Amino acid sequence: MTTTHDAPHPPYGTPDTPRVAVRGEALLEVDPEIARIGITVSARGTDRRTALEDLTRRNNAALELIKTYGEAVEKTETGAFSITPELTRHGHGERIRAYHGRVHITAELTDFTALGELTTRLADLELTHVDGPWWSLRPTSPAHGEARRQAVLEAVQRAREYAAALGADLTALVELADEGAENAMPFTAAAPAGAVRSMAFTDAETAAPPLDLEPQRQTVRAQVNARFTMTPPRL
Repeated sequence: MTTTHDAPHPPYGTPDTPRVAVRGEALLEVDPEIARIGITVSARGTDRRTALEDLTRRNNAALELIKTYGEAVEKTETGAFSITPELTRHGHGERIRAYHGRVHITAELTDFTALGELTTRLADLELTHVDGPWWSLRPTSPAHGEARRQAVLEAVQRAREYAAALGADLTALVELADEGAENAMPFTAAAPAGAVRSMAFTDAETAAPPLDLEPQRQTVRAQVNARFTMTPPRL
């Protein structure tokens, strides 16, 4: 018995079954879902113990303040910690002039109504530096799916227009792929989206007014490649 195998489909179609290849794109602007701020607590002392004690006290004060905002703060993480000796500029030998301590904290908020007040109160703490906010979307945000859906719809519409220009109709989808899926390049993390505000405040006689922080709209992009077959054109 002779076994027959179906011939592979020609990569570029045939006169009877032409193919059309298009790219669909979508660009959305949506409100952010997350705001991140960075807090750096510092201390300086003439001896290591004093610097550590001051740094611990100020770090605890910042963390306790963040905790008072409850569910408005979704995540709090402590990053790098350092205690560094400062050597004298003159004289011989390794003589230590002072010790510098730093702790970096990251807070992630989903309630933007509390963001301005928390940012101001943190910046009003002793030797505390605040950076941010950085606005972003969650990786699971529905906006990503909506952008992909619109990109596919645009690809179909574009292919139909090409086919109609030839007096033909689409018959089947042959391939649908993310832009660059066939020749994937190494992923490079993008810089966090959003304007950066940097503040460093010392003790104040009265509480500073809350900052009015306007969320920055986020751009969501999607691109797909699509190939279709169509009926023979009427040329």
